Amino acid sequence: MATTVAAAVDNRIKPRLSFWQIWNMSFGFLGIQFGFALQNANVSRIFETLGGTEIALYWLAAPLTGMLVQPIIGYISDRTWSPRWGRRRPFFLIGAVLASFALLVMPNVTALWMAVGMLWIMDSSINISMEPFRALVGDLLPSSQRTTGFAAQTFFIGVGAVVASSLPWMFTNWFDVPNTAPAGQIPLSVKYAFYIGGIVFFLAVLWTVIRTKEYPPENLQEFEEEKRRTAGFLNGIRESFAGIFHMPKTMAQLAVVQFFSWLALFAMWIYTTPAVTSHIYHTSDATSKVYNEGADWVGVCFAVYNGVSAIAALLLPVIARATSRRVTHLICLTAGGLGLISIYFIQDPKMLLVSMIGVGIAWASILSVPYAMLAGALPANKMGYYMGVFNFFIVIPQVVAGLILGFFTKNVFHGESVYTLVLGGVSMIISGLLTLRVHDADEIRLPAEDKVLRSPAYDAPVERDPRV
Repeated sequence: MATTVAAAVDNRIKPRLSFWQIWNMSFGFLGIQFGFALQNANVSRIFETLGGTEIALYWLAAPLTGMLVQPIIGYISDRTWSPRWGRRRPFFLIGAVLASFALLVMPNVTALWMAVGMLWIMDSSINISMEPFRALVGDLLPSSQRTTGFAAQTFFIGVGAVVASSLPWMFTNWFDVPNTAPAGQIPLSVKYAFYIGGIVFFLAVLWTVIRTKEYPPENLQEFEEEKRRTAGFLNGIRESFAGIFHMPKTMAQLAVVQFFSWLALFAMWIYTTPAVTSHIYHTSDATSKVYNEGADWVGVCFAVYNGVSAIAALLLPVIARATSRRVTHLICLTAGGLGLISIYFIQDPKMLLVSMIGVGIAWASILSVPYAMLAGALPANKMGYYMGVFNFFIVIPQVVAGLILGFFTKNVFHGESVYTLVLGGVSMIISGLLTLRVHDADEIRLPAEDKVLRSPAYDAPVERDPRV
């Protein structure tokens, strides 16, 4: 109850932002998703090219860095304020510089250990930028606009991923850039894709840094005293890991939902390339033309599901208003689960695009609805911190995926990666059903047409909850 009242007070003093204000604060996610899409669609391919066989194990580098980086960055950004740079924007920019550098280096690695290490650096850098973006929605938007805010981020994620996932295919088919290379070398089409990604990442995040205005702390003196009292990197680590034991009820319920949905996603990202190349293209030879055609087509498939997610994101607020956010999430995750399961029955590569429609609908919801439900349950002064802790429930399923999916694929499914995708589909449907258990604090509040104030921070109306 205390959390709900705190959120209602927070909602009372926040203005409704305009379309372009929400656009600008979300635009940086276009670049962030360029990085993630290139990573998700091509890193397994790079590992296989460099002779890697334990792909799921190599991917553990990414979640372990995210588990440390996101809560620490959230904790520190909650305690940061600069009249010129704001609270979250300094971390946007630092992460963008580091991630852009990593994207330029990744396709030039020459050994497997270098690729795993660069994945570690790249994922850490992307997380430095990404975590504060989630908190920014909670910072700036009233509860009635949060679904829209996260949906706007999802739109840019979709657009960025469509282009980034397709880049190797586009370079090969539109510009005749080779998509094959001698054994142990990364194809030129993949290299060019990563170079473009590094540039776009930096410029898109820079746009948000320049064009977005943040609110100062309500009481600057109290903020400075709290910052001094809780300052320190080691304190941040301790608080971050302790927070998992003191999280709000809604967050604990969403944690279980996140576990099963992200387990499915990691199964897809890790095993779609080997599943498609072996099950549909009938080859596992990473140097062959057929294998690389299949790997390029996986990039196109990933582009399609991200494109669908960009469109679906625009519809999520409408569906949520007509039903509820919980029902919306259930519908979307069920569509995604069925999409993954359907890959087992496909032999024509073009039919994979139909499967990706369901995955795209699920992806749109995964990137927005849980965060919208969570933001309404969090105290405003710990928004970044808890958003960072919430990342644990993305990291934990990825660690589980790295530890068990390889075993299942090799020993239970006898090397048939497509069965791992089916397992992911079942996991996603379970996640949807578990969403019905989540307490969504915003659902018990009155509609946001009550009264309107004017805010000095923006020339825009501020919603007032009459119960506060």
